[in-house]
Parts: sequence; C-alpha cells; structure tokens
Amino acid sequence: MLKTQGLTHIHLLVKDLDRSIKFYSQVFGLKERFRDGPKMVFLNTPGTNDLITLNEDDRERQNVGVSGGIAHFGFRLENTEDLDSAIALVQACGGSLVSRGEHQPGHHYAYVKDPDGYVIEL
Repeated sequence: MLKTQGLTHIHLLVKDLDRSIKFYSQVFGLKERFRDGPKMVFLNTPGTNDLITLNEDDRERQNVGVSGGIAHFGFRLENTEDLDSAIALVQACGGSLVSRGEHQPGHHYAYVKDPDGYVIEL
C-alpha cells in the first residue's frame, strides 16, 4: 500500500481561464496559489492542501467538459442549510443546477455544473 497525504489535485481543461478562475473564486472561495505558464493556474481552498488546476490548452480544447468516466467531484458545504443559497450563487456566476435531492433523509445534495459543464456535488 502506498502511503499518501490524500488526493492532491483535480486538473480541469477549460475554455476560458479567466472565466473559470472567477467562477471557482466567487463560488467556492478558492485562491490562486501559483501559475505554470500563462494558461494554467493552481487554486486551492484557503487553509487546506487541496488543489484545482485550471488549464486553457488549445491543443486539448475538444476535451473541455469531457469527464473521462469521472461523473463529478464534490465540495462539502460548512453549513448544509446553505444549499439553496449555494445553488443561487452557482447560477449567478455562470453555472447551472443539474438536480437536487436527498441521499438519505436529512442529507440533502445538489449537482451543479460549472461554466464548462463539469458536474460538482454540493
């Protein structure tokens, strides 16, 4: 067994880097940590070790929004009572609601899409 410190990052191909930075910053509070060239940025949740890499690569444009078998990734809300306002914020920032419901009684969820079509569970 490999000993790890957990999942390090998710790498997303995007059509418009600035639009994606704005979405993930405004909706999830992610902060830019560093860049690798002019079209790739690393963001993370302040106080954590998670990273999302956003990459606007013209050679990979046809793969933007394609999940390669990964159905979604998720963000855990600090307060689950904020689900309605979280959905509203996603929509105000260019995303959309896919569906919502309960995994089990009292455990509400929503699936939303970012502007490139990636599905995110809240």
